[in-house]
Amino acid sequence: MTYHTPVLLKEVVEKLQPRRGGLYVDGTVGGGGHAAAILSASGPGGQLIGLDWDDEAILQARKRLGEFEGHVQLVRANLAELERVLMSLDVQAVDGVLFDLGVSARQFDEPTRGFSFMRPGPLDMRMDRRCTTTARDILQTVSEAELVRIFFEYGEERRARAIARAVIREREHGGQFATTTDLAQLVERVLGLKRSKTHPATRVFQALRIAVNRELESLPAGLTAAVRALRSGGRLAVISFHSLEDRIVKTFFRKQSAGCVCPPGLPVCRCGQHGVLSIVTRKPIVPSAEETAANPRARSAKLRVAEKIRDLKPEV
Repeated sequence: MTYHTPVLLKEVVEKLQPRRGGLYVDGTVGGGGHAAAILSASGPGGQLIGLDWDDEAILQARKRLGEFEGHVQLVRANLAELERVLMSLDVQAVDGVLFDLGVSARQFDEPTRGFSFMRPGPLDMRMDRRCTTTARDILQTVSEAELVRIFFEYGEERRARAIARAVIREREHGGQFATTTDLAQLVERVLGLKRSKTHPATRVFQALRIAVNRELESLPAGLTAAVRALRSGGRLAVISFHSLEDRIVKTFFRKQSAGCVCPPGLPVCRCGQHGVLSIVTRKPIVPSAEETAANPRARSAKLRVAEKIRDLKPEV
């Protein structure tokens, strides 16, 4: 079984521009598909550091990247821990960084992980199974107001309040949310089964996954660490799969590429602000129709790329 079909593979390699003998980071190594392509393009002397917080992903990546033995270091860590990992490996600078923020095909297809409502499984959703909080824990313990916030902010679910109210009612009547299908059926009862490409529970499952794994908190820290680690001329490529992630990446790139903000007419710049990044992709790159037909899970992917042109701005 294929662990994960790498999305926008050709485009990632084209934009990352791996150079012979370069050092690269795949901050979400998954099944190793992107990593293998980067190593091939930077061979024969290319090196890659791969991070993933899923123990199964590390095992799969080790198998997939076996042909590059001696050129790969795999570390079980979250992308937000990038700076710590590089320090522990005594790495001063890298030539490129990739973050692929999607959930892998195997994670979705393995019922025991609880990411999908397509097959019954425990409401888990932990990327890193060393963490203690599961999706079921959130449903069973947090307040109605907090559920509304999670469903609305992380899932962009317009009927968040109605779904949260139904969850609380279920709890009060002894509902245990034992499986993914329990939750999916509850959402179906609230929203109804509409004719749509997506199941009515899709946004709720996305929201819970983000909350369990604190994904939107990790991303800004990972982006900052990546830019700090890049040498001048190095590139950061990020693949996102929903608007919340893409908005964070877009805003970060824009902020770090901003130049002088002095009022017009001043003879000399007084703000001292200079762009750290040069945005390579003014508009995100999306999969071709051919790729989407071959891999429907790629349909929501967006690739943004920026190049480092000077050191990161110090935090105020």
